[in-house]
Amino acid sequence: MKQTTVHQAKTHFSRLLAEVEAGGEVLVCRGTVPVARIVPYRGSGRSRPKVGTITSKPLKYADDCFAPLSDAELKEWGL
Repeated sequence: MKQTTVHQAKTHFSRLLAEVEAGGEVLVCRGTVPVARIVPYRGSGRSRPKVGTITSKPLKYADDCFAPLSDAELKEWGL
């Protein structure tokens, strides 16, 4: 387990996170007193879907939903 000070942890936080993502652990100390331990997150096992993956049913709409509005409907909308 790697040990670092609070100041070093703030300065090199991205590097420490990379080490933790690789499976390591980091002990953060204030002076010589340990105050925190950074460990890899063990989530629920669910991951976000990849971009483009279909996650729900296709949206359905009426056949005439893109039809032009009639003059009466345009007047109702104030157009």
